[in-house]
Amino acid sequence: MDNSLALALGQAQLAARTESLQTCNDVSQRYGLSLSDRQLQNLIVAENETLRAYGRLEFGEGILPRLMYSFCDSPYSTRDSWMDTLLALQELFYAFKNEVDDTLSDDELIEAMHHIYHGKAQGSLQYLENMSMTTLLHALRSDGEEDDLEFD
Repeated sequence: MDNSLALALGQAQLAARTESLQTCNDVSQRYGLSLSDRQLQNLIVAENETLRAYGRLEFGEGILPRLMYSFCDSPYSTRDSWMDTLLALQELFYAFKNEVDDTLSDDELIEAMHHIYHGKAQGSLQYLENMSMTTLLHALRSDGEEDDLEFD
């Protein structure tokens, strides 16, 4: 493929993804969380880098819209931390996805991450990063019940 054609296709894809995320951004603005077009583009670039790092492919709009919708109402997210939170969540999502060998659907994994983040982790991304798969799976199966499980 001609380099100029590949560049044009890449730019068109970036523009389409940015537009898709702008719709999510409109929702998150209701919670005081908004990102500039440049920040949205940076999220897409970071997502592509994360996918390459974890040896994964993503078809369609990717995981970012679902993460934005799921976490935008969090009392732990602030305008200043929103971009960093999304970067960390997408990194954790793909790490967990690999670790559970795709046995959980994307929605199940996001649900478990959401439950722990808003429960035991109290907004700590470090807690999510250091928890065991047992804790993650228990969060999914506990159906919203709080417990005293600690990460391994």
